[in-house]
Amino acid sequence: MKSSTVRIIIITITITTNADKTKYMVMSRDQNAGRIQSVRIDNSTFERVEGFKYLGKTLTNKNSIAEEIKSRLRSGNGCYHSV
Repeated sequence: MKSSTVRIIIITITITTNADKTKYMVMSRDQNAGRIQSVRIDNSTFERVEGFKYLGKTLTNKNSIAEEIKSRLRSGNGCYHSV
């Protein structure tokens, strides 16, 4: 989707975004996908990230479950060793 299309959609349904909190991620197995590091729409710049937590799940740009497993193991180990 082109940035002009996103801009039109945002304007049409009057969504306000907080550029400081809003980030984006490209999920692809191709290492060269989405080489642009930030997206600029009007006066707002959105940063590209490689991974983030969403509803307690760890999502990565490579669509790999390995990070989710590591995160759960660290959480479980932390609980176990705190007792």
